[in-house]
Amino acid sequence: MQTMAERAFLAIDMGASSGRHVLGRFDGRRLRLEEVYRFENGPVEIAGDLYWDLLGLWSHVRNGLQKAGSQLGGAIAGIGVDTWGVDFGLLGRDDKLLGNPFHYRDSRTNDLLAKAFSIVPREEIFRHTGLQFLQFNTLYQLLAMKLAGSPLLDLAETLLMVPDLFHWMLTGIKCNEMTEASTSQFYNPISGGWATELLARFDLPTGIVGRIEQPGTNIGPLRSNLLTETGLSAARVILPGSHDTASAVMAVPAKSQPGQRPDWCYISLGTWALMGIESPQPVVTDQVLDLNFTNEGGVGNTIRLLKNITGMWLVQECRRTWNRAGRNWDWEDLNRLSAAARPLVSFINPDATDFLAPDDMPEAICRFCRKTGQPVPENEGAVLRCALDSIAMRFRQVLGMCEQLAGGQLETIHIVGGGTQNRQLCQAAADACNRRVVAGPIEATATGNLMMQAVAIGDVGSIAEAREVIRNSFEVDEYEPQNTAAWDEAHATYLNFA
Repeated sequence: MQTMAERAFLAIDMGASSGRHVLGRFDGRRLRLEEVYRFENGPVEIAGDLYWDLLGLWSHVRNGLQKAGSQLGGAIAGIGVDTWGVDFGLLGRDDKLLGNPFHYRDSRTNDLLAKAFSIVPREEIFRHTGLQFLQFNTLYQLLAMKLAGSPLLDLAETLLMVPDLFHWMLTGIKCNEMTEASTSQFYNPISGGWATELLARFDLPTGIVGRIEQPGTNIGPLRSNLLTETGLSAARVILPGSHDTASAVMAVPAKSQPGQRPDWCYISLGTWALMGIESPQPVVTDQVLDLNFTNEGGVGNTIRLLKNITGMWLVQECRRTWNRAGRNWDWEDLNRLSAAARPLVSFINPDATDFLAPDDMPEAICRFCRKTGQPVPENEGAVLRCALDSIAMRFRQVLGMCEQLAGGQLETIHIVGGGTQNRQLCQAAADACNRRVVAGPIEATATGNLMMQAVAIGDVGSIAEAREVIRNSFEVDEYEPQNTAAWDEAHATYLNFA
């Protein structure tokens, strides 16, 4: 890589709790980040249903574009959007938006997996898609609409996943980016196309899915009104790994030797913790089905062979509950509370449905401990410690599964994303797993988004070179295992409730 005149890219990175516009300045060797706009995100309840505030989010996207344009204008070469997976919007005749997208935590898909399997067996769904079974996957959201007799399915002409909706709003171009499409449970990772046969088995419309594009596709300029509004005359909209985990995994600062099996796994740690390995091809086997792992699309023609784990959602919801009651605690306050609590006392199963969308997360954690005959956390710090220890133990479980699929021991766990700021959880992961943990970069999703844009326009030659840039650009923290005997002993107790 040669030093070049500095070029700028813009990542619009939306998570389940917040979004940000991150400017990346790239000089050919290093990437510098600057957050230019930030906004809140989260579910909106209307008459018992949970939605995303799509119109409010679009207003924030425009506000951030205007701010970026006022700073750099024509110097910004690319713009890309990444978001969470599975959720979608529908367009009707003349591309009219048919309502706000539902939030994946909405209760309409509760208990729907059993109904789905009565129509198409679990094993057959897996053969088509290679995807893990989560009740909120797009397939089951569509099935819930059908079973409820929703008229929107009859009116819909186009289905766009959430980042694809924003790319359409930016450009007028309708397409489905591959990494996001792969979270739907009607994408076939082997054929690289939609599993329309599976949709037809559920009597769901097959004509609403459109063309699939790869990460790095340059889909065009901004709409004319946005060009006038923002001054971003040189910017092209470039598809990153639009699923935020795909972009986050691209930002893993790992080294892999050509022809050798990687000796690392990753955890993209935010509201969710996505833990897995990078595979050069889909792995659609009985073993993957039994472990309930997923084949999701990655950048550079890779597969993210991973499992979803409930992550910082547990802590986020505890904080929300306590602050709603008047505490006004920030994240450092929570860290101090959990650090003062005794470790390895009680455990929950982080992925139990008890914790999917409770009204009161601290009470849900205490209730789980009570019904399983464990010591009930006595204060806020003990609640947090129970949550963090349980997440770390879940990492240990899933590490064992990753090693089964990788065919050998994985020496390093790379943790990327905002959750790396919780140093207690990073150390607990090293202790529970008895593995070296490398934590960082924090802004992994935005970083991966920006570097995919740089690869797309030829400033960086490959994903491996992009990871070299990331290693040159960001410091990481390393955690060595400590007190592993205590975690080994406690692991047997945790397994009683996992």
